[in-house]
Amino acid sequence: MTPSFPHLLPRQPVPDLRVPVVGGHTYDIRKETPTAFSLVVFYRGLHCPVCKTQLKDLDAKIGEFERRGVSVVAISTDVEERAVMTNLDWQLPQLRIGYGLSLPAAREWGLYISRSRGKTSLGIEEPELFSEPALYLVRPDGTLFFGSVQTMPFARPHFSDVLGAIDYVLKTNYPARGEVDEVTFESAAAK
Repeated sequence: MTPSFPHLLPRQPVPDLRVPVVGGHTYDIRKETPTAFSLVVFYRGLHCPVCKTQLKDLDAKIGEFERRGVSVVAISTDVEERAVMTNLDWQLPQLRIGYGLSLPAAREWGLYISRSRGKTSLGIEEPELFSEPALYLVRPDGTLFFGSVQTMPFARPHFSDVLGAIDYVLKTNYPARGEVDEVTFESAAAK
């Protein structure tokens, strides 16, 4: 039997998340105090060209997220040296870059884990093991509002779409969706 794969449910508390951030601070999701949401972007690491494009776009939109009451962080399993290189080489002056996410913590967040395939198109070696991308919006009370978890680096949500969704959610007080768990689903199916 295949072991169950953890996934997060909307309206339920997210796992703890505490990682160092480039520049000497610590990101702790329990200590974040956004008005609307915490946006947690898990990226593959310095080796990933798709991550570079995604995080440069995110860095350019930090002000738009902050105006909506959203705190933002991007986190990887990379070691400090690679995270510092990400910050400097990709020119991400506004974006908090968290690093050192453990693989068990990544799995608690429902992230997929991949093995190295060698050097990428950026000419940088992939770590032996690393997490695949995901994006989560977490309410100030620590419950999940939205999640997008991927097995591949491709076809990620666009941050302009995420901003538009946040505008709609805040305007209409739209609830978190996808909250039905297996027990409730089985009960509903029996009716």
